[in-house]
Amino acid sequence: MDAETLRELLARVRDGQVDPDAALERLRHLPFERTDCATVDHHRAIRCGFGEVIYCAGKTPEQVRDIFARLAENNPTVLATRADRAHYDAVAEAIDASTYHETARAITLRREPVAPVGHVAIVAAGTTDLPVAEEARVTAAIMGARVTTHYDVGVAGLHRLLAAAEALQAAHVIVAVAGMEGALAGVVGGLVGVPVIGVPTSVGYGASFGGVSALLTMLNSCASNVSVVNIDNGFGGGYIAALINRRAASAE
Repeated sequence: MDAETLRELLARVRDGQVDPDAALERLRHLPFERTDCATVDHHRAIRCGFGEVIYCAGKTPEQVRDIFARLAENNPTVLATRADRAHYDAVAEAIDASTYHETARAITLRREPVAPVGHVAIVAAGTTDLPVAEEARVTAAIMGARVTTHYDVGVAGLHRLLAAAEALQAAHVIVAVAGMEGALAGVVGGLVGVPVIGVPTSVGYGASFGGVSALLTMLNSCASNVSVVNIDNGFGGGYIAALINRRAASAE
């Protein structure tokens, strides 16, 4: 349950459209609910601006299905990350309105249409970075952001990035996804006057050390508007971008 849903419920009780006992039943599981495999946090959207997100890796399809279903009963949107096809098939049996984003490895549910706000730009260095970039895109989009993408614009062909410079300068926040040496985030930071969230990926040859090289490059960027999340953490980059974007859009 998010703040807007709770506000609507209280207004309906005030106006006599919902019986107080019925409203109490809806609120019964706040702030959390224990299941056989998890303690589901139904209060997180009110505290943090978005509901609990399911990390599927290491969970069985049945566990993901049960947690997803419990969240779906109390939240208008649900996001599950690092999901494989077996996870989705189990969720789809319970909730046929769910959607699987194969490249992003994510499952989403949006029961109510939302007009996207602001502008989050996702920039990816190469095609191999797309799973992480798409994870960021799906995350920001389900959180209500208007998202644009600029893929395969790494610094090996700098003219490709420069061609997108005007569009990037119009964004509220940018997520820059890159492996290899990870130079993309710093270069983007030098082109724009908005926050840039660097997401290093584990793409690269041996000396990239599974993304450590890209991580260190981004951490050492001389562009002062660059901040960095963990290796391959497209979800974290997209989530932070959506929160920044939400504040920026509300100020317009």
